Amino acid sequence: MTYICTSILALLFLALVHGIAGAVEDPLPTWNDGAAKKSMLLFVEKVTTEGSTDFVLPAERIAVFDNDGTFWAEQPIHFQVQFALDRVKALAPNHPEWKTRQPFKSLLEGDKQAFAMGGEKAILEVMAVKHTGMTTEEFDGIVKDWLAKTTHPRFKRPYNEIVYQPMLELLAYLRANGFKTFIVSGGGVEFMRAWVEKLYGIPPEQVVGSMGKQKFELRDGKPVIVKLPAVDFVDDKEGKPIGIQKFIGRRPIVAFGNSDGDHQMLQWTAAGGGSRFMGLVHHTDAEREWAYDRTSHIGKLDKALDEANAKGWTVVDMKEDWKRVFPF
Repeated sequence: MTYICTSILALLFLALVHGIAGAVEDPLPTWNDGAAKKSMLLFVEKVTTEGSTDFVLPAERIAVFDNDGTFWAEQPIHFQVQFALDRVKALAPNHPEWKTRQPFKSLLEGDKQAFAMGGEKAILEVMAVKHTGMTTEEFDGIVKDWLAKTTHPRFKRPYNEIVYQPMLELLAYLRANGFKTFIVSGGGVEFMRAWVEKLYGIPPEQVVGSMGKQKFELRDGKPVIVKLPAVDFVDDKEGKPIGIQKFIGRRPIVAFGNSDGDHQMLQWTAAGGGSRFMGLVHHTDAEREWAYDRTSHIGKLDKALDEANAKGWTVVDMKEDWKRVFPF
């Protein structure tokens, strides 16, 4: 009897261990077992298996990701637009000229759609002008303070909690397999660098984004970098491959986006030799998030979706492929 009980306990223990191991083995637990998940797992296996014809050296395992709509939500307006709006309202009493000057006029009148139509350049212009003379350290503090005090209008949570759990898992999975992960976004680089490392595990030196001009100067004997009222570089659409070449210096083998603003980045990645992975997050879940694509004023996905379907790029259907959208 003792032997039988011991054997049963041993079998139960092995079953438990096997179950735990099975759960741990899945690196993407909030992804449904569909074509998108399988394509990612297969790609990583191919490029990381030594002896495989698709093997890629670790130094060349570069993965680039858009941010807005790819890592965190972008509706009802881009989060950086909301930040810009809040800052313009706070500073407007000292700038009466903004009442008649675009794109400030649209923001002050509450016309977020009109402002959003100006794209990344409009956002960057506002960011550059209203933070003129501020040091990069001062700006970093303002962004962090805004994130700590401001909540999303729909979810009533801080903006840095409105992130996609499945994409966080994908980041961790790629890094565990020797990939270096970069953000390549139309958003302001200084805005993103204030929080991306804590949120995504991506260090500030691996963030490529739109930039305003800056200068070095001494203030009270201390060297600082000061923001200037001019746009230096817009990292959107055709600017994304340029940003990759300029700041990373290697063509990625993985590129993920969600809109036509990422189209050229995916094309640039696809044009390289060897195995490549191009992915799009398709917003199809109106209940848990939003559903939008070809006609949206924000995150329009049209030409990139057509090319993805024609060339077999991976299109992630948010409603069908994700068991969960947000960590909460």
